[in-house]
Amino acid sequence: MVWRRAVRGGGAGPEAPRAAEARLGEGTGGAGESARGAGPAPRAGAGGAGSAGGAGNRERRPGRPRLAVVVGNTVAGDSRVQKTAIAAARAGWDVTLVGRSPSKRREESVLGPVRVVKVPVAAHMRAVVGAERRRPHLRSHLTQFGLPDDGAWVRARAAHAAWVRERTARVGRLADVPGGVRTAVAREALKGWVRLRRYAHKGRGRLYQWERRRAAGPVRPTGDWRRDWPELLDLDLAFGPVIEELEPDVIHANDVTMIAVGARSAARLRARGLRTAWLYDAHEYVRGVEWPDAVRASAFPGVEREHIGCADAVVTVSGELAGILREAYGLPAEPLVVANAPVREAVRAGAGECASVRDACGLGPDVPLLVYAGWIGPERGLDTAVEGLAELPHAHLALVAAAKPNATLQKLLARAEELGVRERVHVVPYVPQEQVPDYLSSADLGLICFRHVPNCEISLPTKAAEYLHAGLPLVTSGVRTLRNFVERTGVGEVFTAEDVPSFVAAVQRGLARRGELAARITEPLLAELSWEQQSAALLELYERLAGPETAARLAPRTVSWSATEQPGVSKPDKPRPSQPAATDGAPPAWRALGSTPVRLGLGCANSAGQLAGFARALCERRQDLSAEVVMHTHDKSVIYPADLYAIGERTGDLGFQLERAKRVLGSYTHYLSDSFTPALGRLNGGHISDDLPSLSAAGIKVALLAHGSDVRDPERHMNRYEHSLFHAADERILQVLARKSARNRRMAAQSGLPQFVTTPDLLDELPGARWAPLVVDVDGWAAERPAMERARPVVVHAPSKRWTKGTAKVVPVLEELDRRGVIEFRMVTGVPWLQVRELVKEADIVVDQFAVGTYGTFACEGMAAGRPVIAFLDERLHRSVGIRPPIVSATPETLGTALASLLDDRDLARRTAQESVEYVRTYHDGGYTADVLDGFLR
Repeated sequence: MVWRRAVRGGGAGPEAPRAAEARLGEGTGGAGESARGAGPAPRAGAGGAGSAGGAGNRERRPGRPRLAVVVGNTVAGDSRVQKTAIAAARAGWDVTLVGRSPSKRREESVLGPVRVVKVPVAAHMRAVVGAERRRPHLRSHLTQFGLPDDGAWVRARAAHAAWVRERTARVGRLADVPGGVRTAVAREALKGWVRLRRYAHKGRGRLYQWERRRAAGPVRPTGDWRRDWPELLDLDLAFGPVIEELEPDVIHANDVTMIAVGARSAARLRARGLRTAWLYDAHEYVRGVEWPDAVRASAFPGVEREHIGCADAVVTVSGELAGILREAYGLPAEPLVVANAPVREAVRAGAGECASVRDACGLGPDVPLLVYAGWIGPERGLDTAVEGLAELPHAHLALVAAAKPNATLQKLLARAEELGVRERVHVVPYVPQEQVPDYLSSADLGLICFRHVPNCEISLPTKAAEYLHAGLPLVTSGVRTLRNFVERTGVGEVFTAEDVPSFVAAVQRGLARRGELAARITEPLLAELSWEQQSAALLELYERLAGPETAARLAPRTVSWSATEQPGVSKPDKPRPSQPAATDGAPPAWRALGSTPVRLGLGCANSAGQLAGFARALCERRQDLSAEVVMHTHDKSVIYPADLYAIGERTGDLGFQLERAKRVLGSYTHYLSDSFTPALGRLNGGHISDDLPSLSAAGIKVALLAHGSDVRDPERHMNRYEHSLFHAADERILQVLARKSARNRRMAAQSGLPQFVTTPDLLDELPGARWAPLVVDVDGWAAERPAMERARPVVVHAPSKRWTKGTAKVVPVLEELDRRGVIEFRMVTGVPWLQVRELVKEADIVVDQFAVGTYGTFACEGMAAGRPVIAFLDERLHRSVGIRPPIVSATPETLGTALASLLDDRDLARRTAQESVEYVRTYHDGGYTADVLDGFLR
C-alpha cells in the first residue's frame, strides 16, 4: 500500500526560527511586506522602505550586480531555473541559485560560475498550526469528556463491560431469591438501571467516535493561506535569511511557492536601506491546478493574490497566461512572456557523442518510433497513445521518464501488458537538459496527448520546442494553444483529445507526411523557440529593475550552456561530505568517476541501494578515489541512487554492451561485483565469471560482494531455522535459487578474488569472505521526534518481498494488536525508498524480518532513525564477528511478547532506541565498511 500523507519539510533543527528572528532588524516590523512604494532604484520613492525603517540607503559591496534565483525544489531537473541562472551569469551577474535541500543539512554546489545553495526546510509552522487545530474546544470537551485518547476509550469500554457483568449477575441472583414484591421491585429497578447505563455508554461512544472521525477528517480551508498551508511560512523561515544574507540587487522568485519568500525578503532588505527589486515568475495558472485537497486549492491562489501586486515585475510562460494574470489581478502592465525553450547553441553541439532514444530502445532505423518526453501524469493523456498502439502494429513508443516510475506510468505499462503491446513500449531515462533535442532526434514523431485541463490549454509546453529542435514533427491533441500553434506553423498533426481513433489517424498521417512536416521546421521558427531569444528579454528586465548604475557594473563572460552541477563548499577551504543522491534526477552523492588514482566501478544489482552507500562512504573517506554506480532495473525495481540505470532488456543490446566495455575497460581500475552480476552487460555472459578474462587483461582488480540469497544455501537454511524464508518459496523459485547460489559459492571458492558479505550469516556460506557491513546514511535517517511518546505507538513493517521477511506469519499478530487498539500498524509496500524514510521517522517501532536469522538494511535504517527494532536474530552468527546488535529478537510466536515488553517498559524502549543509533554509527555509517575495503582498493 502507499501510505498517503501531507508533504513535510526535512527539518532544519530547532534553531531555524531563532536564526531567522535574529535577522529581523529594527526597521522590519511589518515594514512594507506588501508596500509597493518601497521599490528599487528605477522607481520614484525608491528609498521609502529604508526611510520607514530608519536605516537610509546603504551601499552594497562592490563587484558584479547580484541576482538571487530562488526555487522551492532541489534545483536538479529544473531546466528553467538552471538556464535562467546560466544566462544571467553569461550576462555578467553574480548569481546564486537557492533551492531546497533534500537532506536535513545545508548543501552547496556550483553550476559553472553559479553558486548553488540548498537549504533544509523545517516544519515548525506546520507544527504550530497543527497544534492549534488539535487544541480542544468546547464541543470536544463535551464529546470527549474523560476520554483524552483511544486508549482511554478502550479502558472505559472495559470498565463499563465489567460493571454490566457485575450488575447483571446480581439481577440473576435476585431472581433466585424467594421473596415478595420488594425483591421483584429491586430486580426490575436494577435491570432498568443497567439498561439506562448501557444507553448512556452507547451514546457516549457514538459521540466520542463522531468527534474522532471529525478530527481525523480532511482539514477545511479557512481562506488564510498562512493557516491553510503553513509550509509556505516554513519556506520563508528557511529561504529568507539566506537570501537576505546575499543582499541581492534582484530576486527572481520562481513559482507560487516562492512568491511570499521573494516579497518578504525584498521588503526586509529595503527596510535596511538596500534597493532590492523582485520579480515573480508564474510557471502555471495556479487557479487552474487540480490540487489534491481543498486547503491547497485555497492557500496557493490566496498567497499569489496577496503578493503578485507587490512584485516589481511579473514573468510567465505564455501570452495566454499573461493575459489571464493581468485581468485576474488588475496588474498595471502585461507580464513579460519568457517561454521555456531549448538552448539553440547546444543543439547538435555534441552530435555523435550523446546517446539516442532509438539506441536506448534497441530499435533499428526503419522502425517507426513515437516519443514522449517529460512528466507523466493523468492529465498528460498518454493512455490514448498506449491504447492507440494496438492499432499501429509496426510502431513503437518511447517514454522518456524519471528512473523512479510513478503510479501513472505503472498503470500505463499494466495497460500495455493487457493490450499485448508491452514489448513496444520502452521506458528510457532522462538525459541532461542540454542534450534532450539530440537525444530525441532519432525518433520519428513527438507526442503531446494533453487532456483539456486549464494549464494544458494556455501554454506551449517545453516539450513542443524540444521536439522541434530535434527535428520531429508534432502529433498533438487539440488543446487550444498547441492546436493554434500547429495550425499556424504546419509542423504537425492534431487529433481530438482522448479519442483513440483520431490519435491513430493523426499518427498515420504524420508518418506518411513526415518529410513534408519536418521541412516546415525552419530556422526562424527555431530561433523564436530558443532560450537565447526568450532569455534576452528577461536579462533586459533584470537590468531595468536593478537600475542603470547597477547595470553598468555588468561584465559579460563566457559560460558553457552545458555546465552541470558539481559538488561545492559551504565554507571556504572546508569541503562538505557528499550526501545521498535523490532518485528524482539529483546528481549522485559521490565523486564522479574522474582522473583519481583509484577509479572504482560498482554494479549492477545495487540491492537496497548498498552500492550507492558504499560509493558515498568510500568517497567521503578517500580523496584518491572516484566511483561509478551502475544499476540494472526492470519494471518492478525499487530505484536507488546510481550514475547509470540500464533497463534489464537493454543489457542484452550489443550497442549497450560495447558502450559498457569501452567505459569499464578504459576507465576503471577496480570493480566491485555485487550479487555476481556481470560488468559488461551480457557481452560475455550473464555472470561476473564470464567477464573476468576481459577485466584481468585490462588490469582491473575485481572483488565479489554477496548480500543474501545469491550465496545462501536454501537446504541448509531450512534445516537450521523453523521459519526459514525458503520454506515459503515456490518450488520453482527454490530450485533456481539453489542452482544460482551453488554456482556463486563454487565460483567464489575457485576464483581467489577478494570476497565481502554485508551480513554476518553469510560468512558461513563464504568462509574466505570478510564482513563489510551494510551502509546507511545515519544523519539522513535521523528523526526529530523521539520514539515511544504516543500512548498507541505506530509500528511499521516494510517488506520488499513478503516471503523473504516472514510477513505472512507476523502480520496477523500486528493486525490483531491494531484491532484491539494496542498499536497502530502500518504495512508499507510498493513505496519509493525516500517515502519509506519519512514513514520510519514517523513510527515508534520497526518490525523487520523473521525468516533469515540476521538483520538487514531496513533494520539499520530503523535503528538510525532511533527506533527500537524487532527481528529474529541468531546470536551465534553475530558473536562470530564480535557484535551484539541492540535489536529485540523474536520469532513469529513471541512477537506479541516482544512488543509488550517495549510497551510496558518505555524507558527500556527508549534506551534501546538510543543504543541503536550508537550501534549504527559504529558499524553502519560507512566508516567500518571503508576500512574493510581498504586492502582491496590499494
